[in-house]
Order: sequence, then structure tokens, then C-alpha cells
Amino acid sequence: PSGPVTQHPEATDVIDQELMIFLGQAKNFHHKAKVLSVQGRNDEAIASVRQILSLPYPADAPEADDVRLDARARLAKLLLAKAEETKDAGKLQEAMNIVNEGLAPKQQRESFFVANLYTVKGEVHEAFAVKHAADKEDAKAKAELHAAIDAYDRSIKINLALQKRLMEGR
Repeated sequence: PSGPVTQHPEATDVIDQELMIFLGQAKNFHHKAKVLSVQGRNDEAIASVRQILSLPYPADAPEADDVRLDARARLAKLLLAKAEETKDAGKLQEAMNIVNEGLAPKQQRESFFVANLYTVKGEVHEAFAVKHAADKEDAKAKAELHAAIDAYDRSIKINLALQKRLMEGR
């Protein structure tokens, strides 16, 4: 038979296109947040990064998970900076909630982005320690410093495992 042949996109082509759109949007929101931060418009930068977390993303795309983890880390750091600037403990707690939500899945694959989120968690614990020390709550400050070390150790452990896998693959 002759004549035009209609080709239908394969499922992987649709997923790849969906993933590329998601990645492009996330990249743009990160760039926008960077520009806003430089201008001192931190609330708008925070809002821009939050938009990444509300983007529809393709299921079963590990890259999408990485982008969302990265956005959570950036959002928590922006909230941490806002907390330090305004002395708002609520922003500290919000930063910790953002991190903990990212670390909540039980079947999470180990990645640089998970390790980075643990690093940010350590930074938030350190900020809580400073707040508690300023409030003369030494036991709470000490507990937060211990939690910070635990978070940093978890990040180090993940990165060491990733390095080992990379070395074995060579």
C-alpha cells in the first residue's frame, strides 16, 4: 500500500518531552529566584522556588525527583536566610518542614540531591541551636547541634556510598 504513513509518538517520546518541559520550567524558576534574590526580593524568590514544587512532573522520572529535592534544598536555604534576617523562628520551622517533607519517602534512592538535603537539614539545626543559645536554652541548643552533626554524617555517608559505586564502575 502506498500513501502517507501516520507515525504516532511512542510513549517514551511523550515522557521525554514532558520531562524536558518540566526541567525547563524548573530551570527558569531557579533563574528567576536567583535574580530576585540578588535584588533583595527574597519573598518573591521564595515564591518562585515554591512554584517548582507545584509543577506537574512525569511519573517514574528520577530526574524529576532530583529537581524537586534540589528545589526543596534551595527553598529551605532561602527560608533560613529570611529567618536569620528577620529573627523569625517560624521561618526556621518552615525550612525544617520543607526539608523533612523531601526526606520523608521511605524508598528514596540515594543521590547527591538527598545528601544535599541532609546538609541543609544540618544547617537548619545549627540555626535552631543559635536561636536556643540566644534564648538561654542550653539543653535545646546542644540537642540541635547534635542533630546537625547527625544530619551532616548522613550526608557524608550517602556521598561516600555514591563515590564507592562510581569507583567500582570504573
